[in-house]
Amino acid sequence: MARPDLKVFVVTGDGDGLSIGGNHMLHVLRRNVDLTILLFNNRIYGLTKGQYSPTSELGKVTKSTPLGSADRPINPLAFALGCGATFVGRTVDRNIPHMDEMLKRAAAHRGTAFLEILQNCNVYNHLAWNVVYDKDSKLAFEMRLEHGKPLLFGPPDARKAVIMDGVNPKVVPAGSVQESALWIHDEKNVNAAKMLADLFAPDFPVPIGVFSNVEAPIYEDMVLEQEQRAISDRGPGDIAKLLKSGDTWTI
Repeated sequence: MARPDLKVFVVTGDGDGLSIGGNHMLHVLRRNVDLTILLFNNRIYGLTKGQYSPTSELGKVTKSTPLGSADRPINPLAFALGCGATFVGRTVDRNIPHMDEMLKRAAAHRGTAFLEILQNCNVYNHLAWNVVYDKDSKLAFEMRLEHGKPLLFGPPDARKAVIMDGVNPKVVPAGSVQESALWIHDEKNVNAAKMLADLFAPDFPVPIGVFSNVEAPIYEDMVLEQEQRAISDRGPGDIAKLLKSGDTWTI
């Protein structure tokens, strides 16, 4: 707020961003503050030695849940979209070219950019995202989101498509539907992004890329505009007058 000319990155994790700092995350997203938020999600508290986190799976056995977690996990993308984030994306730590592309796109966005980075913790939660690490599994489940292109995934000889069956997403062989029935990705369609955020293996592919990229008023711009309007309308402020204004009493 004090230095709107700076480009600010917030580097956080699934525990810090969605539990300890969840309240701050909610309000920075809804306000559309001009920040680039990188949320590294390894489904565990790695720094504090292996406790379950807000994104840990139901039933996850950890040091703090020896009989399994009784908490349903938070979906970071669904959370961000529900709070009104204007840029929401996902990438994978082992896919360096894709992560590089997503970092550049997130950094270029004006407003709050929220990028989930699926990250491995080889000490406390090794291969938590093996579905997009293992070569065969990655080929079978990873789905790249590209604006204006159909939602296709899978190996070349067994391509699959995600289509809408009424109001529900459905996976079908790509060759079994007409081109007009394919789901075309639109980064400006926030409702579609919310549906995509809920897709995950094994019943659906794992989408990576930009889910939503829309414009909205920027918090700093609005606050600074109010400040300039107040100065223009009322002149320089008087702190003594301000302190004695409104509901005050003299005893």
